[in-house]
Amino acid sequence: MIWLFLLAAAIPERIVSTAPSFTEMLFAVGAGPKVVAVSTYCHFPAPVERLPRIGTYLEPNVEAIIRLRPDLVLVHAEHPQIVRQLKAVGIRTLALRNTGLDETLRSAAEVGRAVGREHEGIALEARLRNGLAEMRKQTASPTPRTLLFIVGRTPGRLDGMLAVGKGSYLNDLIIAAGGRNVLADSPVSYPKISVEGILRLNPDVIVDMGDMTETKGVTPAHTASVVRLWETVPGLRAVQLRKVFAVASDIYVVPGPRVVEAAEAFRRMLE
Repeated sequence: MIWLFLLAAAIPERIVSTAPSFTEMLFAVGAGPKVVAVSTYCHFPAPVERLPRIGTYLEPNVEAIIRLRPDLVLVHAEHPQIVRQLKAVGIRTLALRNTGLDETLRSAAEVGRAVGREHEGIALEARLRNGLAEMRKQTASPTPRTLLFIVGRTPGRLDGMLAVGKGSYLNDLIIAAGGRNVLADSPVSYPKISVEGILRLNPDVIVDMGDMTETKGVTPAHTASVVRLWETVPGLRAVQLRKVFAVASDIYVVPGPRVVEAAEAFRRMLE
């Protein structure tokens, strides 16, 4: 009986999430009702809009977190100083990595175990892995289409561009969707790129989220203007094929339980 008491005592009742990906995992394993605060950019699922905010993933407000008296805080492993600060005042933390797709999938089971919903976490990880594996089988091709994903750009201009390179979550998703990241051989995860460089690579598909990383409030007129911006470079194969997509959805930038949905969106773009 003692072990049952200890197990119950270890299950958190007040949880704080410092990133959208962690928030989505918590809700996906059924721990949503125990989440008492989330990060600034947490928008999904809908109930999180009513929760207090504790700052961004890069700069969580430790003082605000402590005032909430949580018994578990989910943080990025890349921020060990936050872990140390919280542990110093006796707050339990779960440090997670989700830079790549496999880390993201493993985090489902990790989150499940930490919140007393191990079975749900393991089942979620298996479901996501199976969904991606099935997609890979259906989209396997000896000559996959190439895709360029722009994650940063000067608003209204084709300069100051950052794109997805190798070793990133989005690179893994493009592969899962049956495509090839045109920058898969880049030495860095998010390289800078110019219009001239893009013309040399000449991708089949361009996905531009460059000036829409704040996904709420993006209008159809805004996304249409992004497509028109690329049409000023008619020599690009993606422009000629009408395969330029302006996107403003959290599914692309949140490495969480909607990975299959994101991969499916890429698959449709690559058709």
